[in-house]
Amino acid sequence: MFEAPKNPEQLHIAMAGASGFVGTALRRALRDRHEITGLTRSPNVAVLPSGTPGERWRHCDLFSLSSVTDAMEGADVGIYLVHSMLPSSRLSQGNFEDLDLILADNFARAAKQHGLRQIIYLGGLIPDGDESKLSKHLRSRLEVERVLGSTGVPVTSLRAALIAGPGGSSLEMLVKLVGRLPAMTLPAWCQSRTQPISIADVIRAFEACLGNEEAYGQVFDIGGPEVMTYRDMIEKTAATLERRRFLIDVPVIPVWLSRGWVSMITGASSALAGPLIESLRHDMTVQDNPLQRHLEPQLESFDDALAKSLEPSGRMRPNPRETVRDKDDAVIRVTSVARSVQRLALPPSRQAAWVAAEYMQWLPRFGWPFMKVVVIGRLVRFQVALLGLTLLQLRLEPEESADDRQLFTVTGGALAKPNEELPGRLEFREILDDRTVIAAVHDFTPRLPWFLYNLSQAIVHLWVMWGFGRHLLRESRRETRDKLTQGST
Repeated sequence: MFEAPKNPEQLHIAMAGASGFVGTALRRALRDRHEITGLTRSPNVAVLPSGTPGERWRHCDLFSLSSVTDAMEGADVGIYLVHSMLPSSRLSQGNFEDLDLILADNFARAAKQHGLRQIIYLGGLIPDGDESKLSKHLRSRLEVERVLGSTGVPVTSLRAALIAGPGGSSLEMLVKLVGRLPAMTLPAWCQSRTQPISIADVIRAFEACLGNEEAYGQVFDIGGPEVMTYRDMIEKTAATLERRRFLIDVPVIPVWLSRGWVSMITGASSALAGPLIESLRHDMTVQDNPLQRHLEPQLESFDDALAKSLEPSGRMRPNPRETVRDKDDAVIRVTSVARSVQRLALPPSRQAAWVAAEYMQWLPRFGWPFMKVVVIGRLVRFQVALLGLTLLQLRLEPEESADDRQLFTVTGGALAKPNEELPGRLEFREILDDRTVIAAVHDFTPRLPWFLYNLSQAIVHLWVMWGFGRHLLRESRRETRDKLTQGST
């Protein structure tokens, strides 16, 4: 039997994702009993007034380990509600799965450094079966869960399907589809089973687990009282909106077409709608567990949660982030920095420090006869071989580097625009099972005009990282082959 704390102590909670749909509701529920520090990379959110004396904001670049570590100072517990489906820079090269890995790894490393008692993470319901067949979205949620637990801080993972509440992006897409389409052709995924949960019940789950040693290191599925198909959910939404809708099952509609029309009808970005729609092909229902049984007596129905999420006009109540999203987008355009993240194979017995050194030796061979790399102490210069022109100059940051992570700061060069407030960074770091290394460029400010940078330097960087990735993969296969050969002898 799951026992929630009867007289919970006051905790200092560092919350990443505190300004979003779930984060806002959770902050408002916890701030009277606990001290909440909202970690946000939005400068517009960071200046918002606190709701109570026990609530404050800290401006924090979640892509920077040092920034996250500084912002987490004094915390007892961390709550992680971040998902990187929306852009954080003017140009982002890399998929959301790899961006999510860096964010989660920064949070986990900072939590370990400050000795946090617990991290609580809200992820997605994971269906039974082969993990390799999961959608990218669900596979990413599972990876984040593992990365958060990789440093030894106890993690409590709450897994949920659609969360019904005011401002929820998945529910908003559903309401817009039903509200705008008098007739709907339903693809095969509409027959998948799911178990939506209200935001109020998600908050109760957090409250039951917060600082509760019984929940340390545990994974809990949480869901509402009803198991239904997505068709059922559409019908219930239509009834709540008092709209008559004609639904036609057309199971041959491909997922890519579903992504397209959902994005077009609802106005949701393809970066947000695509991964969510892809996940709907899975049945996502709750497996029995003590926390779910603890919640069951008071679980709120989908109909009631939906009704509370709507304005009297039938429109969704706004997402709390909408008030600053346009301002944040304007900041992204003004700062005009680029981010590029690639997941590469890490050869057996090698570490990130070796990868960084190997990159400096490999690049001149890849770029021969035009490119050379000059290393002088902590400085690294990428130069045009025949002219001696320094294209980029980097400086190794030893205090923020270790065998499993190498960090360089961009300090100059013909292709980099000076930016003291937001210096560019190159890093190599090990993540997950020590067989994966992330190569990432953060906050790079190009000297070239933006349109020219996109058509030249940005493409060249991707080409170079593709080549380096193939090189590391060959090294991995060679080392594995050599080990097998030595073992057989």
